[in-house]
Amino acid sequence: MSADAIDLPGGFGRIRACRHGRMIYNPNDVYVGRSLDVYGEYSEAEAAFLRFLVRPGDVVVEAGANIGALTVVLAHAAGPEGWVVAYEPQRIVHQMLCTNVMLGGLTNVETRLAAVGAEAGSVDVPQLDPMQPDNFGGLAINDADGGLTVPIETIDALGLPRCRLIKADVEGMEGAVLAGAADTIARCRPFLYVENDRRDHSPALIRQIHALGYRAWWHLPVYFNPQNFRGATEDLFPGMGAFNLFCAPRNLSITVAAQEALTEDSWPIP
Repeated sequence: MSADAIDLPGGFGRIRACRHGRMIYNPNDVYVGRSLDVYGEYSEAEAAFLRFLVRPGDVVVEAGANIGALTVVLAHAAGPEGWVVAYEPQRIVHQMLCTNVMLGGLTNVETRLAAVGAEAGSVDVPQLDPMQPDNFGGLAINDADGGLTVPIETIDALGLPRCRLIKADVEGMEGAVLAGAADTIARCRPFLYVENDRRDHSPALIRQIHALGYRAWWHLPVYFNPQNFRGATEDLFPGMGAFNLFCAPRNLSITVAAQEALTEDSWPIP
């Protein structure tokens, strides 16, 4: 452990200076926590893309915020006049999200202990043991049985007057998130940035995005950044990264230097 780190009682909370401010994370988390511990950042290529999309004063909704490694990036980009609504249904992970918002002195973030879906309801969220190694950002709750019961909320229920970006990383529930944001999408025409890493789910998600009047491009940020905050040289995640779709309204004239998902069968790897 580095001299600048503070380990909290329990063995699953560590606070350390990172690229986007002091952050608490779980060193037992095999992706987000390990990245913050070794590199002082998580998925910086994705963070840079989000900073490019979000402007001061923007409103952003993030479904599946985890501990807030990218939430703080969105909040800094939106600035004090902007607003970020961040959903995270795992109790301890949500508590770390709240802590990171406070550690960053961010007053423009609303955190919600809830899942996001097509309609209001509730869901049981398994409680992973925070003291055991696990991928706490990869928990799928749509087939969960038992655990903490949390509400399912829709983005439309927020009644946002404007929205620049909807970001969803919810382990296969991205389509449900968009279905519950149909009115917001129709009124505000935000950019959409959604994870799409399950090939069996991909055709339906791409069809849904096209039906909303959007074009979609693949965005595949890798986890390792050679210019990382701590100057670490070892790639702990060789060849690994996210499978995301960046989506823009079809009537918006933009050029994107990436593979477009023109059909529902589109997949970025041959």
